[in-house]
Amino acid sequence: MSISHQTVKSTRYEKSSLSSLRPHPRQNWHPADIIAALHKKGTTLAALSRQSGLSSSTLSNALSRPWPKGELLIANAIGVRPAEIWPQRYFTENGQPIVKIMRNKKKD
Repeated sequence: MSISHQTVKSTRYEKSSLSSLRPHPRQNWHPADIIAALHKKGTTLAALSRQSGLSSSTLSNALSRPWPKGELLIANAIGVRPAEIWPQRYFTENGQPIVKIMRNKKKD
């Protein structure tokens, strides 16, 4: 079986095209990977939420938007730093750290 020159030519990629297809080395973990890592540690996102005194679905917010407290709870359960799971939330594109400040809950 032979492949026509036209077929081969249409499937070639420019070097710049290939680099845009590769994931950035400092990509955030996919939410499914975070959930799988929790399962490997013998827990779930809902169980971790409840253990932390939160509603069972509250920690899922950290999967889709920045929330330093939730990120820390999840990262501690997995055994890594939050910046390893969400590097784009903790470092600029130039690799400079982004300062995160967690608020303390007011106690009356």
